[in-house]
Amino acid sequence: MKNIKPIELGQFLKLNNLVSSGGEAKILIQGCEVKVNGMVETRRKKKLRLGDVVEIHGRHVVVDQENM
Repeated sequence: MKNIKPIELGQFLKLNNLVSSGGEAKILIQGCEVKVNGMVETRRKKKLRLGDVVEIHGRHVVVDQENM
């Protein structure tokens, strides 16, 4: 298995088309509208790892090798 580097929350949201821009990601994260593993996350640079669950707009996305 490859050594996979963590990805920042803001980048993850953009790469997975959960937001349309970095600015939108920033607003939603700072507005307490994003959860990581069931907890509200307000840090754009929060490092996500395999298996983390991101929730935004009622959608749940599990961090895996395909979407990092």
